[in-house]
Parts: sequence; structure tokens; C-alpha cells
Amino acid sequence: MTALPAVTPTRPASRPAPVGRPFTGAVAAEWTKLWSVRSTWWTLLAAVLTMAATAGQLAIYAVNANTDDDPTVNPGVVPVGEVVAGALELTQYVVLAIGLFSITSEYATGTIRTTLRCTPSRVRVLAAKAVVVGAVTFPAGLLVGTVGAAVAGPVLGEWGRAPLGGTVADVVASAAYLALVGVLALGLAAALRGAVLTLTVLFALLMIVPLSLQEPGITALTRIADAFPGVAGNHFLAGDTEPYPAAVGLLLLAGWAVAALALGSWALRRRDA
Repeated sequence: MTALPAVTPTRPASRPAPVGRPFTGAVAAEWTKLWSVRSTWWTLLAAVLTMAATAGQLAIYAVNANTDDDPTVNPGVVPVGEVVAGALELTQYVVLAIGLFSITSEYATGTIRTTLRCTPSRVRVLAAKAVVVGAVTFPAGLLVGTVGAAVAGPVLGEWGRAPLGGTVADVVASAAYLALVGVLALGLAAALRGAVLTLTVLFALLMIVPLSLQEPGITALTRIADAFPGVAGNHFLAGDTEPYPAAVGLLLLAGWAVAALALGSWALRRRDA
């Protein structure tokens, strides 16, 4: 009997599968889920409209203050990037909804159970969501920052200053800020699960608590407020050198985002879906 020729397998059994494939698949799944719902598109539209309206209003305030009879309130020539940074105080609450709802909506509908069955590693699920949220909110930040600069420049007119290099840097800084705030929202949402509770905590962290600490004018309390994410982000956007350099503000904000992800990861591993 003639022996059959040996068949060489397409891939030897000993060859390991690509290490990054499970995580890449999780990222692809989260990307598809995020863009498959209308709320993502409506949120981005709302962010653009909010930035345009807020930047225009702040520019009008600056022009009115410079043309007012009271010289003590005249701000002088205002950088367009400063108006964009000021408009982010309101716009950020629209953009961070992308990070917040990327997981709270799954808890609300029960689809988180399907997500965890498809990707059993809860750390991998949250890491994939963080990558997608950052990949969406950073370009969204570039978009809203550009819109804000485009609106504020003409409104400011002679009272505005918009050097190309400085304005581009301000827009990129705004995008980095929004991306980190979006990841911060995701981490807190993973820990708290509820959209309303998460938004309340974010509002407190970004604005209410720091303002309460700064109000008395006590140095020690002000220094504590400087460590909160919203204040650190504002120091970064403003390019401050006091009470610390702008780069430190960025690192503080990034630290809050990482800490929130760690908290969310711990909560995901400790509790049932």
C-alpha cells in the first residue's frame, strides 16, 4: 500500500497566538458599540454647539469690558486660547458624558453581562473602554477647540490675539484635557455605576469642592484645592508657573484619571455585573 504524503499544517500547533489579539478585539468591540448608538453623535453635536455658544459669549463679555466706561474692569487684548479654555468649564460636562455613558448605559440595560461574557477579563474590558474613550474625546477636543477659536476670534476683533502657534497649542491642550477628563469619568462610572451619581461626583471634584476650598482665602486650603483635577487642568490650560508648572498640572490630572481607572477596575472585579 502506497503511503499518503504527510500534510504540513498551515500553522504549527506550537506557534502561540498573537499576544495582543484579545485586547485588540476588545477595543474593536468597544469602538463598534460606542459608534453604534445615536447618543454618541448627539453628544458630539451638543459639545460643538456648547463650545460655540460659550466661546462667543465669553468673547462678547471681553469686548464689552474693554469698551466699558470703567477702566478698572478692562481685560485688554485677550488671547483666543484663553477664551477657549474658559469655555471648556461648561463644555467639558458634555464631552465627559461619552466616558460616563460608555459603561453606565450598559449597567442600565444589562448588556454589561454580555460584554463580560465576551471578554471575561474585567481589567481588559475597562482598559479597552479607556482606549476608545480617549481615542474619541481627544479628536473631539480638537474639534470643539477649533470651533471655539473660530468663533471667539472674529467676535473679539481688535481685542483678540490669535498667533497661529499659540492657538494651535491651546487647542491641543484643550483636547488633552478633555481626553483625560473623559477617562476620569469612565473610571468613576465603573465604580459608581449610576450616571446621575457619577455626574454628581464629577461636578463636585471638578468645581464645587475646589471652589469651596478656595473661597476662604486660606493658603493651606487653596493648596489642597490646587491638587484637584479641575484646578490642575486649569493651571495646565493657562500655562501657569505658579503654584506649579503647567506640566505638573497635566500630570496631576493624568494621575486622577489613572486612579479613577484603578478604582473602577477594583469595583468591577469585586462586584457582580
